[in-house]
Amino acid sequence: MSKRDYYEVLGVGRQATEQEIKSAYRKLALKHHPDRNPGNKQAEEHFKEAAEAYAILADTDKRAAYDRFGHAGVSSTAAGGYDPTIFADFGDILGGLGDLFGFGDLFGGPRRRSGPHRGADLRYDLEIGFDEAFRGAETTIQVPRQEACGQCHGTGSEKGAPPATCPRCHGRGQLRYQQGFFTVAQTCGQCGGAGRVITSPCPECRGAGHVQRERRITVKVPAGIATGQRLRLHREGEAGLAGGPPGDLYVVVHVEDHPFFRRDGDDLFCEVPISFPVLALGGTIEVPTVEEPHTLEIPEGTQSGTVFRIRGKGMPNISGRGRGDLHIAVLVSVPRRLNKEQRALLEKLRQSLPAEKPTAVNRTGQQEDRGVFDRVKDLFS
Repeated sequence: MSKRDYYEVLGVGRQATEQEIKSAYRKLALKHHPDRNPGNKQAEEHFKEAAEAYAILADTDKRAAYDRFGHAGVSSTAAGGYDPTIFADFGDILGGLGDLFGFGDLFGGPRRRSGPHRGADLRYDLEIGFDEAFRGAETTIQVPRQEACGQCHGTGSEKGAPPATCPRCHGRGQLRYQQGFFTVAQTCGQCGGAGRVITSPCPECRGAGHVQRERRITVKVPAGIATGQRLRLHREGEAGLAGGPPGDLYVVVHVEDHPFFRRDGDDLFCEVPISFPVLALGGTIEVPTVEEPHTLEIPEGTQSGTVFRIRGKGMPNISGRGRGDLHIAVLVSVPRRLNKEQRALLEKLRQSLPAEKPTAVNRTGQQEDRGVFDRVKDLFS
């Protein structure tokens, strides 16, 4: 059976641009994708046909030969297969379809680099107290990690001898096969794509080039750090491969909650109970801060719920730009039990005070001019 014209397969004209050819192929590949057409042999053949057409028309030289000589100009012998990099932009479509073309991997998978390779980054979760976050701290942690083998210096070979060239792939890291029109590459199974093999493994690390060890590392925690923030310790991660640099260690901090203060950014919030006479008559009280008590002036007639702000008494800024504020909400403290004298005094006070309608109190603790019931009434009028 004669092959269809490649332009006809993709549904484009002979003057189509590179982008038009690419877009047409993507639409066809998605339409006839085996995952969307399970068990449909006809869709599978259309999928292969579109891939073959794109492999020719996306290659400038092959397209020119095809335009001049037709299919004869790009036969498997003349064309020499295809360049897998042509399909690099379609990994989301072609990934995992090696079995469709008769091989375990359509493009051979990513080739492992045989040269120096940076080590992996590590994460360590560190729990600290609230006071340590406020003042800053220095602590020691123990981190299990892969380190370069001291006996072979990370080469994996006995006495540090260099690895030998892989006899199967001859150092290329890939094995290529011809399957009709396609030339398919597979990662070499003997060297794992590195192109080199270790003939005399190091007895200490058994050829891995690294060993597992637990390392004690000093961590400096800056003042003002908050839960979720992380510290980066350069080159304290896993050891690199083939002489590559080690990765980094990221210390993620978790700060214990304070029993009295609540934190929001660099600001601290708390509630302090005060007796009714102090709120009514005014006075001075001592309020707690993270460091030392602070004297707070309470104006006469202060309402329960009023919030006072004390500047610079919050958490230090982690960047060193000052400190946050401390916000103190004063709440009326009602005694649970009264003696006879206290009860008599309160009864006398109650009788001397004028009857008041319930009023709304705003966020600053100040009473609104109108009563609560008047305000509710307005909502429904």
